[in-house]
Amino acid sequence: MKPLKTLLGGALLVEHPRFEDTRGSFRVLYEAGGAESAGLPSAFVQDNASYSLTAGTIRGLHLQLPPWEQGKLIRVMRGRVLDVLVDLRPDSETHGRYETVELAAADERQLWLPPGFAHGFCTLEPETEVFYKVDSPYRPEAELTLAWNDPTLGIEWPVAPDQAVLSDKDREGRSLAEVTDAIAAATRAIADETGPEDPGDR
Repeated sequence: MKPLKTLLGGALLVEHPRFEDTRGSFRVLYEAGGAESAGLPSAFVQDNASYSLTAGTIRGLHLQLPPWEQGKLIRVMRGRVLDVLVDLRPDSETHGRYETVELAAADERQLWLPPGFAHGFCTLEPETEVFYKVDSPYRPEAELTLAWNDPTLGIEWPVAPDQAVLSDKDREGRSLAEVTDAIAAATRAIADETGPEDPGDR
């Protein structure tokens, strides 16, 4: 694996080689040593996959509150998506900004999304499959959904709002302000639990 491009807030596009012969091809999608050399975690705790029947399906924007933020390594196994990442890390210089990148099964690219981002995508083809690895377990009590159509973000989706296919949960996502407040509250709660730094620990 090797980095191709640095995106918003340190997110990375990475690629992996394809080996072809008369039988077809072989690919190494993840290897711990190569991932670490590329700046990715060397350990993940869960693999997830989604299958979307129609083009114009939007999934997201999903995140988990501190301390359960998830880093994600994302790849399209079938079809194409417009992937959306929103930096919600409180101390980040790109906090509250988003970026989009197209991922397709036909290319050899994966997206590494550091912990603290909201993530979602819109399918550009029917029968699209997305596979991703996460470095922290799913915690339903920590899960949040940022509204896909939040007016402050103003994300330019490749589907008309009345044509988008969404789950009820994603349709009822929270505003950017609400999500930002929830992250700040969770961060303060962690600080209150750990207490002030002891100078003797330095």
